[in-house]
Formats: sequence, structure tokens, C-alpha cells
Amino acid sequence: MFRFFENLVNPFAKFPAETPPPNLWAYVKTQLQPFRKLLPFMALIGLLVALMEMGLIFYLGHVIDLMREAGPANFWQQNKGELLAGVAFVLLIRPVLIGLDHLLLEQTLGSNMMEQTRWRAHKHMLGQSMSFFQNDFAGRLSNRVMQTGNAVSDSVYMVFEAIWYAGTYVLGAIIVLAGVDGRLAIPLLVWLAIYLLYVQFVARRVGAASEKWSDARSLVTGRIVDAYANIETVKLFATTGSEERYALSALRRLRLRFQRFLRLMTELSIGLNLINGVLIIGVLGTAIWLWSLDLMSMGEVAAAVALVIRLNGMTGWIMWVTVRLFEQAGVIREGLRSISVDQEVVDKPDAQALVVDRGRVEIRGLTHHYGRETGGLDGIDLVIESGQRIGLIGRSGAGKSSLVNLLLRFRDAEGGDILIDGQSISDVTQDSLRAQIGMVTQDNSLLHRSVRANILYGRPDATEEDMIRAAKQAEAHDFILDLEDPQGRRGYNAQVGERGVKLSGGQRQRIAIARVILKNAPILILDEATSALDSEVEALIQKTLHSVMENKTVIAVAHRLSTIARMDRIVVLDQGQVVEDGTHAELLERGGLYADLWSRQSGGFIEG
Repeated sequence: MFRFFENLVNPFAKFPAETPPPNLWAYVKTQLQPFRKLLPFMALIGLLVALMEMGLIFYLGHVIDLMREAGPANFWQQNKGELLAGVAFVLLIRPVLIGLDHLLLEQTLGSNMMEQTRWRAHKHMLGQSMSFFQNDFAGRLSNRVMQTGNAVSDSVYMVFEAIWYAGTYVLGAIIVLAGVDGRLAIPLLVWLAIYLLYVQFVARRVGAASEKWSDARSLVTGRIVDAYANIETVKLFATTGSEERYALSALRRLRLRFQRFLRLMTELSIGLNLINGVLIIGVLGTAIWLWSLDLMSMGEVAAAVALVIRLNGMTGWIMWVTVRLFEQAGVIREGLRSISVDQEVVDKPDAQALVVDRGRVEIRGLTHHYGRETGGLDGIDLVIESGQRIGLIGRSGAGKSSLVNLLLRFRDAEGGDILIDGQSISDVTQDSLRAQIGMVTQDNSLLHRSVRANILYGRPDATEEDMIRAAKQAEAHDFILDLEDPQGRRGYNAQVGERGVKLSGGQRQRIAIARVILKNAPILILDEATSALDSEVEALIQKTLHSVMENKTVIAVAHRLSTIARMDRIVVLDQGQVVEDGTHAELLERGGLYADLWSRQSGGFIEG
């Protein structure tokens, strides 16, 4: 039974790939879309449950009148059929309705809405450009995804569980009291008007305070996660004190905003008790007055008293729920600052998969200044023939990283185009483009998973033999067999820790190289690929990389010129332009920038 209701909605079903709306209610509406056929049924069951609970109170008042009229001797004999029907209703129909209400709210709605919201937000965030993640804390982004999922789920649940229920309950009470005597409903209507105005007044302030509180909470999470993720740097530079102050300033802001939020809660409690006094005195006093005029029975007075006590207890709950709704609204609005952001780099609607049969790269008038007037790349023209290996060098800021990022389409160029085998990379899907490019960088971070999972990331469908062969090529197999994590997992099953921190820099690099070897993409980018290795291992890896380069189009970015001297061509960038292009010998003979850099090397690195 539980599984049936849990599976009425699939939270991970496909959904339109579009930017979530920045408006709160529009965003919630998109999350409710998969539940649209069930919402009327949920509302109907909630309505019946509320009316049933309210009606039960008045029926008990009716029973008191029956007891008074019949007396102890004749009560059961005169009312046996009605009482048995009431017992059957309470024991059978009432549990079924309440159970169905909870199954729909908790199993169908509650168990799916939160994960659906998180999944959709996470999927959209994964499609963001590299610059999006570079401009914010990873901790804050993840916190917003998690908090928004919880806030949306709680809000929708509370609307049905509390607001809809309470509204039906109060409306039913007004109708029933008016049916007994219209004057009895007047104090309830007065109380309701005051109550709603007060809720509106407080809730708006709570929403604003909650958004600031949520923002401060995300900032604290971001700063703490940033310190933990870079703990080695913190220790190396002995900056524990400054990190403490950095986090403490955010924590103080969080405390201040939380205190302001709690002040509103205290104001709310005081005001609520004053307003409830109007309800108790107004309804109870009117009921006693009408009873004294013989216009109400004792049972009706008892029912009215029970209703007031029930409403008195319910108002605190309703107010708390309302405040929570506005609090969660603030959380959602804060989360939408990151979630409802258009993706900078997107596939065209008719984008096709890139087909690579040769691996020829052609760059035409490539320009990218990062939105500024200078810097980046300025009108680069370059052709890399199929199977050709080029070295890409230049001083810091010359444009090497910009060129690589644009080739991988981490950003879209401001001008010009890049073609692979005659296909513009802006016309193909990003996944198919990057599937055809293998890249090894200077500082390859690993996923916090097993060694096996990290290597197979290059080609998930690879066999065990393929994986081990790639590890051996990368000179990684032997040290992998000796690995063991704190949980006792060994070899390829050992966990590498966050970003691979349990391994040395050289070990991380060799696993990253094994991953690229296994990927076996026709285009290979090497960005200081062996700089983290010692000389002996570097010599072995260089030999391996040269074999891996066979029949591939290779772009090797390096500061150590000796590592690229044997390339087919060397392309020199300076101030965003190609200033030299030729073989090592040709460029030395030309006596230009490359020759100058070569002559000034110290230990094989570019100086100055």
C-alpha cells in the first residue's frame, strides 16, 4: 500500500530543460506540475477530514442533549441505532479518511516533492558554465539546492495539512454556529478578521527576516566548507586564526539575523494570545447569554465551548505554520538567486552530436575579452591538422588557458569560431564535444570515490582488463595495489578522499592520466600534465604519453619548454595573439620571442 502511493509520482522523470522561474509562486507551480492530477483529490480529502472533525464536536454536543432529554434509564434504548452508527463512523470511516489523507500528503507528496525539487535544481546547476561555479562558494550553492528542496516540500505540505484544513474548519464552524444562532457567529467573524490582519502584518516581516537569515546561513556554510576543502593551504600558511575570524564574522551576522527572527516569534506569541482572548470571551460569552435566554441547548453550549478551545489551540499551530510558510518563502527566494540563473553556455535546439573521424581543429578569428576591451584572445587564426602535435606556450596571461577553455566550450567565444572536422563546436552538443577531447591538467582533482570509479570515469563501460591496462600505462597499477583506506578497502576499491587528498600529488596525477588513457579520445590536451611528478616517474609518463599521442591531435600547454621541444609545431601566444608558429629548430633560428624564452630558461621553465 505504501509503495503504491509513493510511486504515484516519479520525482526523477524527465522535465523541460529550461531556467526555473525567478518568481516564488511561478517556481512552486512548476514543481507542482507532476502532482496536478492528484492535487484536487488531496484537497477534497482534506476538506472532508476538516468538516468531519468539526462536525464530530457538534455531534458530541448533540449526544449531550440526547442524554439530558432521555435520562440514564432510557438513553441507550431510545438512541441505540444512532449511537451504533456513530461508533461505526468513528471506528471505520474516520480512520479511513484520515489514513487516506496522510497517505496522499506524506507518501505521495512528502516523499517525492523534496527530492524532485533538489534533483531539478541540481540538474540545472550542472549545466552552468565554469565561471558560474568560480564566482561562488561550492558550499553555498549546495546549501541552496538542499534548503530549497526542503522549503518547497514543507510549504506545499503545510498548505494542505494546515492552511487548507484550518480554513475549512473555521469556515465550517462559522456556518454551523450561524445555523444555531446568527449572533453566535459574529464574535468568530470579528476574531477571524483581526487574526488574518495580524497574520498578514507579521508574516511579511517574517518573510523578509527569513530570507536574510537563510542568506546568512548559506554564507556561513560556504565559508566553513571553503576552509575544510582547502585545509592543507590553511595549515601550510598557519592561517587558522584568520580562518576563525573569517567564519566568526559570518556566524555573528547569522546570530544577529536569527535573533531578529526570534524577536518576531516572541511578538507573534504575545499578540496571538491577546487575539485569542477575543475569541474565547466573545464566543463563550455569547453562547452563555443565548443559553440564559433559552435560545441554545446545553449540548450546543458545550459544543461551542469545545469548538472555541479547539480553535484556541489550533490558532497557535496555524500561526506557526503561516510563519513557517513565509519563512520557507524567504528560503526559496534566497535559493532562487542561484537556481534561477540562465545557463551561459547552452546547446542549440537542433544541436547534433560531434562526429570526429580525423581530429582536425581549425580556429577562425577567435576573439574573447571576458566582456572587457582588452585581455583574453584577439582574432586568433590557427589550424591543427589531424594527428598533429603542437606545443602552446606564452607568458602568463598570453591567452593559453582562454584558448583551451573556448575549445572545450567552457565559455562561448565573443567572436570567431572553432571547427573540428569542419563542424562548428557551437553547433554540436557540449557532451559530444567533450567526449571527443581528453585532458590532463597540472592539478587534477579526483572524485571522493574509489580508485576504480575515478579511472572508469573516463569510460564507464570499460572492462576490468581495460581499466588495469590503462593504470599500468600510467605507471599507477603498482601503487594502487598497495592502497588501503581507513575502512579497510584495498587496491582499486580504496577511497581516495575529497579531491583525492589521501593520495600524493604524483599518485593523483597518474590516476588522472590513466582516466584519460582509458577515455581514448581523438583529441588530447595536456596542460602541464607531468609537472607534479618526480623526474623518474615523469620520464616514464612522458614515454607513455608519447605512445598515447599516436594518431591523436595533441595540444600541449607548457611552461617547461623542454617538454614540448619535440612537438611537430610550437605556437607562441602573446597578448592574445599568435606571434610565432613553427618547429623548435625554426623558432630558435628565427630569434624571436620563443628563442628569447628558451635562452632565459632556468631549470626548464619560462622566466620573467
